[in-house]
Amino acid sequence: MDRLKNLLQDNKKQSVIISFLIILFSVLTYFLLLNNVKPVQYDLELLSISNKTIYSPITIEDKAATAKKRQEASDRVKDQYVYREDYNQNRIDIVNSIFDVVVEVQQNTGTKSKNKGQALIDEEVKNVKGKLPNDIIDNFDDNVFAALLKASPQELNIARASLTTSINRVMSDQIRTDQVKQAKKELSNELSYVSLNSTLKKAMITIGQFAIVPNYFYDAEATKERKRIESEQVNPVYILQGQVLVKEGETITKEKYDQLQLVGLLNKNQTYQPYIGLLLLIGLFAYFIYKQLHMLEKKELLYSVAYFSILIFTLLIIKGISLFQSVQFTGLEYITPVAIGTLLIKFLFGNRYIIVSSLIFSICGSIMFNQGVNGTLNYDVGVYILMSAVAVLFSNKERDKRSMVMHSGMLISLVNVATILILLLLRNGQYSSVEIGINLLMGLGSGILSSIITMGVLPFIEDSFGMVSPFKLMELGSPNHPLLRKILLETPGTYHHSIMVANLAEAACEAVGANGLIARVGSYYHDIGKTVNPGYFIENQMNGRNPHDFITPEKSRDIIFAHVSEGVKILQKYKMPNDIIDIAAEHHGTTLLKYFYYKEKEKNPTVSEKEFRYSGPKAHSKETAIVGVADSVEAAVRSLKQPDMEKIEELVSAIINDRLQDGQFALCDLTFKELSLIEQSLCETLKGTFHSRIQYPNQEK
Repeated sequence: MDRLKNLLQDNKKQSVIISFLIILFSVLTYFLLLNNVKPVQYDLELLSISNKTIYSPITIEDKAATAKKRQEASDRVKDQYVYREDYNQNRIDIVNSIFDVVVEVQQNTGTKSKNKGQALIDEEVKNVKGKLPNDIIDNFDDNVFAALLKASPQELNIARASLTTSINRVMSDQIRTDQVKQAKKELSNELSYVSLNSTLKKAMITIGQFAIVPNYFYDAEATKERKRIESEQVNPVYILQGQVLVKEGETITKEKYDQLQLVGLLNKNQTYQPYIGLLLLIGLFAYFIYKQLHMLEKKELLYSVAYFSILIFTLLIIKGISLFQSVQFTGLEYITPVAIGTLLIKFLFGNRYIIVSSLIFSICGSIMFNQGVNGTLNYDVGVYILMSAVAVLFSNKERDKRSMVMHSGMLISLVNVATILILLLLRNGQYSSVEIGINLLMGLGSGILSSIITMGVLPFIEDSFGMVSPFKLMELGSPNHPLLRKILLETPGTYHHSIMVANLAEAACEAVGANGLIARVGSYYHDIGKTVNPGYFIENQMNGRNPHDFITPEKSRDIIFAHVSEGVKILQKYKMPNDIIDIAAEHHGTTLLKYFYYKEKEKNPTVSEKEFRYSGPKAHSKETAIVGVADSVEAAVRSLKQPDMEKIEELVSAIINDRLQDGQFALCDLTFKELSLIEQSLCETLKGTFHSRIQYPNQEK
């Protein structure tokens, strides 16, 4: 673990290790999901007999069936015709023009019809034909005009009125080309009842039949447009996911064979799309994780192995339960304790990791619980897992008590139950009360099970990866801890000093958003190395005798320096978390032991500063840097004769500036704004400790 820690403290090696972990996670996740996206294919031949019922794995448009239905709709469209209403009046106008010419010729002759000789009739016929266009006279023989010319004006009026009325009535109907003969016959029958002489009636019928023409014509463009409209109104035919394509024992017809080929169920279809899709999905996961880790503080990269382990552990649980989905057991997917992952991440890393982790769990879960239809997503399970995981974000704010894990589990259970009810209502299905009850019970059990497993797994992760959770910190901060009792009994001055440093450091950490609990507990143990030689540290010198007055500055330096290395050894012996060991090892950084340096310089002007500097390393976290500042500030303020706020503020500012100029904050990402907030916090806390006291007047005054 120490070797891993040292590796991770190198930025380049950190990047290499993180990249390796991301690649390893991507490979493992790819193979966990591979079986759920791998296309299921069958060795089937056309017209063979299926030995099992085959379902469609996807929803896809059956373009061949759609085209067939659209063609059928197009074929059902009848020919479209257009009715020319103007033809009616046009034909009546032609008939009227014939009668007008006949009347005009009769009037010009001035001879009564009954007194006309044949020669005169022939002359009048010739005149009539001269006044009419050829396309009209070509349709009649001379007998028709002669019959009209022989008729009296009264007979002509009757003939005209009867003829135009009959034409108007017949032509008011839609007459196709193939219906003209029938229309003419209908007109002839109607005119046969007119009370006129047979010669005139025959002429009327001849003219009337000429006037009857088709007025209802086939419209090719309208027919084509109607076929298009009817075809487009046909909805596409879809093969639905889960639809039965072939039943067991059924013959695989050409249509069914084409459908099997369309959905990719024939082993002749070599497709790589699902594999590419899965690869892109995993790549997206890797990108999200990389960006998330990239934004974190360097010291948190020590936990990368644990973070990826939690992700894989949770995915393995989901995968394991999903393997039993073939067993028709109601609510199996809802019992999945997916909140284990987010609970562990919350208590070990904080809320900022939860969103990305929740997305990974929900998407992977929706793929794993695909109900045996490979390459599909179970959206209900995806939503359920996402809601269950995100509920952890809003669980207890107090993360310092183990009982809070159970409280979080209860909240998750309630969210699970609410989510299941929502999903059941949205489906609008028919469910029995037993089925609903089992589903809700599974959701309730999932939250409780998640919290129980988290309680059991959390200490194992803490010990295995040298991590520290708020619960572990609370245990380490208990005054009954053997090491704290050791400090209290063997170095009571150091113990009091550590308590003061803890108060200062915790408040300062909280002011800049760092982990105040780690700073407090780390402060308790930061000077435990002083228990080796307690009398050589001024806070433990009760009788006023300072042993350093009787030894050389080099010897004093070695004793003072040793409290850091000895403290690390003691903490490692007791298997303390790395965060606590880091604070003990780094709280002095590479600062100069000024008192003994200048004391030695008086005797040996050539002495080098390097000989009187702590060996480090410098602080790698905000918490460690703040504890180091608080340690120096508490010791310095305690040495003031009559501390007041002005002196305290000057002293705090001087200590922070001195460490800043000395480069002690180079590795911990503290900003100038945060240093200002730390200074303010330290002064405020010290103000409460060294506040002015009321000076009571003595009796003489």
